[in-house]
Amino acid sequence: MANETVRDPHSHYVPGQPKMKHVGWHVEVSFAKRVLECTVLITFNKPGLTTLDLRGIDIKEVKDSRFLDLAFSRIADHPVIGDGIQFVVPENRMVFIAYKTSPEASGLQWLTKEQTSGKRHPFMFTQGQCLHTRSFLPCQGTPEVRFTIDATVVVPKELRALMGANHFYRSEWREFEGCVVERWKMQQPIPAYLVSLAVGELEERDITDRCRVYAEKEMVEAAETEFKDIGKIMEAAERLAGPYEWGRFDMLVLPPSFPYGGMENPRLAFLSPTIVTGTGSMAFVIAHELAHAWTGNLITNVSWGDFWLNEGWTTYFEHRILEELYGREEALLHMAIQERDLKRDMDRFFATGKQAWTKLNVILTQDDDPDDVFSIIPYIKGAMFVQILEEAVGRARFDKFIQRYIAQFKFTSISTQKFLEFVDGELPGVLETVHHLEWVDGEGVPTNAPRVKSQKAAVALADAQLNMVPIDSHAWSSNQWVLYLQSLSRELPTSHADSLLQFNLHNAANIEVRWSYLLFCLETKFMNDDIGKAVEKLLTQVGRMKFILPIYRALTCNRVALTLAQQIFKNARSGYHPIAIAQVEKIFKEAESKSTT
Repeated sequence: MANETVRDPHSHYVPGQPKMKHVGWHVEVSFAKRVLECTVLITFNKPGLTTLDLRGIDIKEVKDSRFLDLAFSRIADHPVIGDGIQFVVPENRMVFIAYKTSPEASGLQWLTKEQTSGKRHPFMFTQGQCLHTRSFLPCQGTPEVRFTIDATVVVPKELRALMGANHFYRSEWREFEGCVVERWKMQQPIPAYLVSLAVGELEERDITDRCRVYAEKEMVEAAETEFKDIGKIMEAAERLAGPYEWGRFDMLVLPPSFPYGGMENPRLAFLSPTIVTGTGSMAFVIAHELAHAWTGNLITNVSWGDFWLNEGWTTYFEHRILEELYGREEALLHMAIQERDLKRDMDRFFATGKQAWTKLNVILTQDDDPDDVFSIIPYIKGAMFVQILEEAVGRARFDKFIQRYIAQFKFTSISTQKFLEFVDGELPGVLETVHHLEWVDGEGVPTNAPRVKSQKAAVALADAQLNMVPIDSHAWSSNQWVLYLQSLSRELPTSHADSLLQFNLHNAANIEVRWSYLLFCLETKFMNDDIGKAVEKLLTQVGRMKFILPIYRALTCNRVALTLAQQIFKNARSGYHPIAIAQVEKIFKEAESKSTT
């Protein structure tokens, strides 16, 4: 089935224009200048007038395949989507562009050697989702457009370049003494936001014949142990969703500044070191990123207003994988925690007048930054919607539907409307049965949302609802602690947070536990030297937005703590990704705005 002709408000590309079909990318990585010096040869599907998205890219020249100058015009910069260029694709459909990225490119992070674990060499990595690939690659930055890519990457010989692609070779680069060249090729078409590149001093460990983990030397052994079940996870995913289409599923553990738990770049998932706990308790992150190989990478949302098609489906698959591998009780406990996360983001959006962003089918304009709209809502509310579809027809029938869905739409990008039309054709009457409009176009969580029934969850919730300090917690799992802490009333006196100090939660190895306790302390305005030091340690050592943004929000609600937050941010800022920096700055701006009204 052909891709839909839906105009993406976050791209200058217009449906019907010539589309990118293949990219030949040459990259020279300069740590000294903190830029990528690049050339790109783009092959389009047809000749004619077309548009590319840019953000802060310095275009040096645009030529046709005979290296004759090709006339182009600049598109004015927009604060959310950036600028662009427009030109006429020649008859042979090939256009050559030479360019340089900005040292402040939003999709690149440059780390000094002091910011790495080994402290021997610098590190660089990309983060393209949602609109950031255009800061390091001229592209049609809408997920509606897919293309293949081959790349030549020149890096210092002490380092390795990794891409979400198939590696061809590594050899010395004759033109640059002390450098090597790495060649990569992605043969399956991907949208621009999934283009990925990382350069650093990295080691590797093979876990299965198609799964390998890369990390800095100081982290690689722990990562290998943490991800030892990846073979079982892949087998479970394939039984549910069908054959894995991407060849390999390798994983790269990035430095702590990585802003997400994971990013599903095909063939090379980028992962936060916060999931390497030594306990295997964060396996759900791996299950989630792998599940994206089908929902997100194979079938992609056509625009960011349809983000639930990526994340809701993937979270549903995550639950199914966890259930098969670790039992239904563990999967339900995990879902109970996610329901608390969902409530937090729902409450935040309703409190700030942004309840329209709690719909699954979000109507976004060019002025809505997807990074601002980003929340847990499309993940969990989306997964709930998929789950009630399953419950309405039964698992056996729904599993057959899943296989047909993936077969029908793989390697395409679809909208919520296209998905609903497919459901209506394959499962007649089910949409009306589940009141789908309340889910897709309704704000908040519909009344027919599935309810989690878990014994382990019930134990933790009972203590939280009774405002009790747990007495049998020695047998609790990390997930039970997280659920308990997130479920406690924020109206409790500070003495409750104080009484929990006996469990040393502020120093817990599992960051989900540690973060949940610190957030409870801040939201109940409990603070002492130990908590203050633990908060500062987390904010300066971790760049994952799931953890740092709620803590900054909690700190800014207290005028005294706001000063502390600003000082911590000043010290921690250099270790954050540009995406995270922008979001923290918006939190401070909102806090300052409230204080003046």
